[in-house]
Amino acid sequence: MMAAGTAAQNGAKVAIIEKNPMLGKKLLITGKGRCNITQAENDPFTLCKAFGKNGKFLLTSFQAFSVEETIDFFNGRDLKTKVERGQRVFPISDDAGEVVNILKDFLEENQVEIVAKCHVKKLVYKGKKIVKVVTDKGDWTADNFIVTTGGLAYPGTGSTGDGYVWAKDLGHSLVPRSSALAPIILKEPFVHELEGLSLKNVTISIFQNKKKKIERFGEALFTGNGMSGPIVLDMSQEIGVLLKQGPVELRLDLKPALNFLQLDARLQRDFQAQSNKQFKNSLADLLPQSFIPVIIKLSKIDPEKVVNVVTREERATLLHLLKELKFQVRAVTGFDQAIVTAGGISLKEIDPRTMRSRLIDNLFFAGEIIDLNGPTGGYNLQLCWSTGRLAGYNCT
Repeated sequence: MMAAGTAAQNGAKVAIIEKNPMLGKKLLITGKGRCNITQAENDPFTLCKAFGKNGKFLLTSFQAFSVEETIDFFNGRDLKTKVERGQRVFPISDDAGEVVNILKDFLEENQVEIVAKCHVKKLVYKGKKIVKVVTDKGDWTADNFIVTTGGLAYPGTGSTGDGYVWAKDLGHSLVPRSSALAPIILKEPFVHELEGLSLKNVTISIFQNKKKKIERFGEALFTGNGMSGPIVLDMSQEIGVLLKQGPVELRLDLKPALNFLQLDARLQRDFQAQSNKQFKNSLADLLPQSFIPVIIKLSKIDPEKVVNVVTREERATLLHLLKELKFQVRAVTGFDQAIVTAGGISLKEIDPRTMRSRLIDNLFFAGEIIDLNGPTGGYNLQLCWSTGRLAGYNCT
């Protein structure tokens, strides 16, 4: 939508071929329906770093259409925004539908034709140019073509990898695709008892062969069979790679602000203040209510035991559960639960200054279809706005 509206704004006659009955189906579910429009980090170099070693590919895109310009685009169309924790930018209304409607209005005011429920079968090329698009509603011709079909994440919204097939048929290379920003599945059966529990200010470390591989601090969430939440999602792609090499262990630190000695001192003070309470009633100031039965069970301390007779060894067991609760990772969930796709069209075959294909002269790519993905927090939508804007500018 951003690419089409921009091209039309520049004077081109533009049509969007959309296989869904409506535009913006996936956008409506972003940010759990609230739409995390962007990340309030306006320095393009810092933004690029968030996308990893190949992030510099996006520098021209982020300079051509910055975070500030993105926010101005929506604010200028009466969408008021707010900045939340982690510099995430949302509509004040918390309604992704408003974002979609603004983009639809942008298309309408620039007279973009929308061809809905139209399935593209293939792109036909001759030499180094696409000559037509074959669809179930007939053939289409144009001077330039922009492919913005997304990846494989959330296939129910229409992201089923169509664009990869077309690109491969045109000679483009595909970097292997995998789910990214996806929940993980844990082996421990007690995890389901914690379903829905949200944790703030915790540290999660990922170990393989007793060596720490990844660590994140922030928010996490227990699901029915594992974990999700910002820090888990951000590590999921790397966890997926590690799982191919062998077993992966997750360690949860519920009290990262305190080291072992400090937390032990805290436990001793708490136990002294509640010396006549039963152990099961002594942890309310230390843990979320739903976590207490699980920790008691794992500690193997008698829940009826009076706190003042809890032994030093039992306290040490409790201390380790609070500082390094261990889980075995079974798997990273697939594309049906992933927010974005890792991998895609090789960056070597796209000109970062224009988003034009280096193989086909009148073909452009934008959005998730390219081999780049970032962390949670609005980064991936900013990639879409910026690359879409750049492709729209340069195809006219």
